[in-house]
Amino acid sequence: MIRFEHVTKRYADGEAVVKDLSFEVTEGELVTLVGPSGCGKTTTMKMVNRLTEPTSGRILLAGEDVSTVDPVRLRRRIGYVIQQVGLFPHKTVLENTATVPHLLGWQRKKSRERAAELLDLVGLDPAVFGDRYPEQLSGGQRQRVGVARALAADPPVLLLDEPFGAVDPVVREHLQNEFLKLQSQVRKTILFVTHDIEEAVRLGDRIAVYGDGAIEQFAAPSTVLGAPASPYVADFVGADRGLKRLSVTPIEPGDLEQPPVVHLDDPLSRAAAALDGEGARWAVVLDDQGHLHGWLSAEAAGRPEEGPVRGHARRMEAWLPVGSSLKQAFSTMLQHDAGWIAVLDGARFLGVLTPARLHEALRRSIDADANEIPREAVALESVSSV
Repeated sequence: MIRFEHVTKRYADGEAVVKDLSFEVTEGELVTLVGPSGCGKTTTMKMVNRLTEPTSGRILLAGEDVSTVDPVRLRRRIGYVIQQVGLFPHKTVLENTATVPHLLGWQRKKSRERAAELLDLVGLDPAVFGDRYPEQLSGGQRQRVGVARALAADPPVLLLDEPFGAVDPVVREHLQNEFLKLQSQVRKTILFVTHDIEEAVRLGDRIAVYGDGAIEQFAAPSTVLGAPASPYVADFVGADRGLKRLSVTPIEPGDLEQPPVVHLDDPLSRAAAALDGEGARWAVVLDDQGHLHGWLSAEAAGRPEEGPVRGHARRMEAWLPVGSSLKQAFSTMLQHDAGWIAVLDGARFLGVLTPARLHEALRRSIDADANEIPREAVALESVSSV
């Protein structure tokens, strides 16, 4: 969808801010451009919509050389969001969102309907926010309007330049979550500029790590964190890159342990026998449909009185869906002071993730990337010996 071919940008004094840049962003992919200030990442983005012209090389958008396209027509095909948002202060939220459709000649009714649809999509009720002005919104709300405006004409490409950089950390994380949900629905081709490696890792399908006007590594977040291409990249992503990698490593069924399982209507004696047979200290409790209910300790199962498990089972609050990140798993363990968490596929119980298995999953992921093999092909023996 977007291809850079040996693109260089020099200033009038001859200094090159972007040097012989070649890379490709596939359709529907979100690529984050990350690096320190002055490394050329924003200049890279601005050359796509011709806010800056390259000195040499060419940039192709859907196979078309952007230098041959009228800049105004080109920009109306590309959504653009900047940190300062750039909303028109004299226009309402609905009017701001409908700006590009209006410029493209859409009928007023159609433009406003599209604007209302997108405001709802980004979590702003048009009935509540549509008639407000930008000054009546919070910073996070203005950023949402900026994203909605960029999507209004349904452009195939979005350029986002530090879109969440001006809001506080709590709002920023919320906006990132909402943006990922939005991208899963609209699947735009996106270049996303940021100076924050954690944001780049969290959002990007692939990351371009910039040095001085050049890309030092262009790879999936897990690869950048697990196998930095150079000392520069390793230093940039930080010594805690192993912890950062938790956020991009999903829980897979092969990571899970299978503890003893009992059901709510089982007698305590049967539960006690199951626990004794496996030498386990606790069992997972499922209801009659096989859904997670809670857990039962060996002490509770060993009580002399008869009766069903349901009278002694404890609720299990520490659980996550399969595919959640190891970071979410670790956070859930800490939040609930739990030595393990249950992992579900919908309502179906799959197994439990323990701290030891979490560590194995992380090591398996790193080894898989380092050896360019599937994660499930990494032998547990090699992991446990690390």
